[in-house]
Amino acid sequence: MCGIWALFGSDECLSVQCLSAMKIAHRGPDAFRFENVNGFTNCCFGFHRLAVVDQLYGMQPIRVKKFPYLWLCYNGEIYNFKQLQKQFGFEYQTLVDGEVILHLYNKGGIEQTASMLDGVFAFILLDTANRKVFLARDTYGVRPLFKVLTDDGFLGVCSEAKGLINLKHSASLFPKVEPFLPGHYEVLDLKPSGKVASVELVKFHSYKDEPLHAACDTVENLPSGFDLETVKSNIRILFENAVRKRLMAHRRIGCLLSGGLDSSLVAAILLKLMKEMNINYPLQTFAIGMENSPDLLAARKVAAHIGSEHHEVIFNSEEGIQAIEEVIFSLETYDITTVRASIGMYLVSKYIRKKTDSVVIFSGEGSDELTQGYIYFHKAPSPEEAAEESERLLKELYLFDVLRADRTTAAHGLELRVPFLDHRFTSYYLSLPAEMRTPKNGIEKYLLRQSFEDSNLLPKEILWRPKEAFSDGITSVKKSWFSILQDYIDQQVDDLLLEKAAEKYPFNPPKTKESYYYRQIFEKHYPGRSSWLPHYWMPRWVKTADPSARTLKHYKSAAQE
Repeated sequence: MCGIWALFGSDECLSVQCLSAMKIAHRGPDAFRFENVNGFTNCCFGFHRLAVVDQLYGMQPIRVKKFPYLWLCYNGEIYNFKQLQKQFGFEYQTLVDGEVILHLYNKGGIEQTASMLDGVFAFILLDTANRKVFLARDTYGVRPLFKVLTDDGFLGVCSEAKGLINLKHSASLFPKVEPFLPGHYEVLDLKPSGKVASVELVKFHSYKDEPLHAACDTVENLPSGFDLETVKSNIRILFENAVRKRLMAHRRIGCLLSGGLDSSLVAAILLKLMKEMNINYPLQTFAIGMENSPDLLAARKVAAHIGSEHHEVIFNSEEGIQAIEEVIFSLETYDITTVRASIGMYLVSKYIRKKTDSVVIFSGEGSDELTQGYIYFHKAPSPEEAAEESERLLKELYLFDVLRADRTTAAHGLELRVPFLDHRFTSYYLSLPAEMRTPKNGIEKYLLRQSFEDSNLLPKEILWRPKEAFSDGITSVKKSWFSILQDYIDQQVDDLLLEKAAEKYPFNPPKTKESYYYRQIFEKHYPGRSSWLPHYWMPRWVKTADPSARTLKHYKSAAQE
């Protein structure tokens, strides 16, 4: 996990522009570098490093003797770089996994490069010999990327929008900063002036398709057919493989553990594989909550079962409320459920950074979208509509849960790993018949739970624990985090302000005092940038003005039982 930043065709003094790159220094606390491009005085790369692999030669932009005309700035991890080296006979100059991008590009161009990378990534590749700039981002947007491109060809690229919003440019007072789309690459011509012109934006991978790199995966062909035992076995094999490949690190590995199904499965498999690989330190697991919250109690049970070195971070409502502004600044969004759920994750990440030496952090993001884990999936009119909704959620992950997971951990210099969003695992799960993937017997993620039922990885009551929204599970059943927030915010936002909200904020107008409060803070830091969030995250097929699972009937009846 690092911070990348680059400018092409800047009219302003680069030493002034470079101040913007310091806005993402949190992403790489170990080292930073600015480098001008030979022959292009108005082009510059900036890089903030979190050293996870190759402590000696891991600085960027990466340049190797074999390709002196290529410059690479990337953020991510390429899990199959050794398999690709073996398959194509690449000769690496460093131990950096991202070096494979240079070799793949030299061998087969940008299309093959992006398609063959098994991992998470956002990169800027400059080819001075052919005067091209390439941008690319992984399938689900696990690693963030933003860009600004003006009409006269000034290009700015950064891991976070905050590194671009204050750039100076003569032709535009308010250049449009926007997220770069996941699963795409862009080709731009580099002119002698250092300015660029966009040639094409190409979608290189759809998450439903088996990825091109599956051909050189460590797990070869799986049994076909949709009989239950075959499917359950394939799910176990692919998910274990997803965790195993993510063990690539020279820094200590830890795991977030809420005590829900997703993080518990990740932690259990992670610990099992670490033992098999003789990793000689205990796995640290981390849970956060208020005193006696459901998540803390469940996580304690899981940690005892798997034998991790467990840490509990207990916070009070005052600490949570105090963190709201810095969380919204880190997130660059005002989405209600994203902000709520981010408070706990931000505070636990802060603890990990200050009190432990774990840096590479595993988490359960992506499972709810993939395996239909949200409570409202019980209300889906048909399996086909549920499958469509699952795909929509996956497509928008980069705006919501993946954004939350990246920014809250990156704010404290941690690197997040999310095995549920493994390309091979997700494409297999989405290839299953729609009927197989729906909630059953009143229980969401039924197929995933079934697949691990006989594994003894987790206690039965955890494996079958109902869905608990992270923002709600960290507080007690009696009073949820969202109601604590609303009680506080009710005193901060006047009724009259809410009545006139649509006049003040015509795009995505706030409908509640809570959303108004978040929007005010967002506009303070990012005025006029509300379009970064196309719409609020809300459940479907139910009538509710609030995205909390606790407002849904299914949750209430389960809690009452």
